[in-house]
Amino acid sequence: MVKTLPFEEPVVQLKSKIEELKEYTTKAEVDMTVEISNLEDRLKKLEQEIYENMQPWDRVQVARHPNRPTTKDYIQLLCTNFIELHGDRLYGDDAAIIGGIALLEGNPITIIGHQRGLDTKENIKRNFGMPHPEGYRKALRLMKQAEKFNRPIICFIDTKGAYPGKAAEERGQSEAIARNLVEMAGLKVPVISVVIGEGGSGGALGLGVSNHIHMLENSTYSVISPEGAATILWKDSSLSKQAAEAMKITAPDLKKMNIIDEVIKEVYGGAHRDLQAQASYMKETLLRSLQTLSKLSEDELIADRYDKFRAIGEFIE
Repeated sequence: MVKTLPFEEPVVQLKSKIEELKEYTTKAEVDMTVEISNLEDRLKKLEQEIYENMQPWDRVQVARHPNRPTTKDYIQLLCTNFIELHGDRLYGDDAAIIGGIALLEGNPITIIGHQRGLDTKENIKRNFGMPHPEGYRKALRLMKQAEKFNRPIICFIDTKGAYPGKAAEERGQSEAIARNLVEMAGLKVPVISVVIGEGGSGGALGLGVSNHIHMLENSTYSVISPEGAATILWKDSSLSKQAAEAMKITAPDLKKMNIIDEVIKEVYGGAHRDLQAQASYMKETLLRSLQTLSKLSEDELIADRYDKFRAIGEFIE
């Protein structure tokens, strides 16, 4: 059962009405084809009106949807021959980040991403997609391996943030993220990041220093959650809706500010409504990015990444 979000209620009610009429037509043997057709036309217009005019808070809710596809879902549909690699060779294996080697359209790539669970048991195992330091060190180990064998790197970002607990701090959380930022900036192979859900804080940035950064239409990318920002600014987390609008954390806003490279279209209602179609939209973007970046030399790739991040920001002197 797909959870319905508050702003989707009119669509759900109209769909329910259409189903009722279809059922009544079958049972009572009454021809209501015209009425059903009119309602279906109305449904298309309503979906277009709602899903093409979503507010920032609506997109935040879709990004957090419990059925939203994960890194693992996309790997299965985008790639073949995926081999997952484990461990950071220093402490252990963090299930909140998965990664390995795969083929994309027959070409070898390294693919890494945050991984949350789809139920309580899996979320506990994967720490709700919030990595410990060993997760970032594992990711960096795979990136350096990709550089050694000249494989492009694709990163999927989907985390509320790096785990803020005592154990993570004891094992060097801030150092692990900082090292990823430094090392990713100097990688000699193409690096592409895609925000597929929530991209929160340094936990997201630890996989985000890339040549190209793309976002799914209903994903978010920010230094803090709207609730956290509302609590700090106004001492009231219930003002998160206003915070989401002010923070400019959605894909369309970030594209306008040239912080990301491309907004990947989502199916109406969010990626969880049609995973196959969503994977196909994503694949088109990834292949286009890889084709562009494959033309650059090692030095040009590093310079491109440097110039990209130097150019981010709007200011007046």
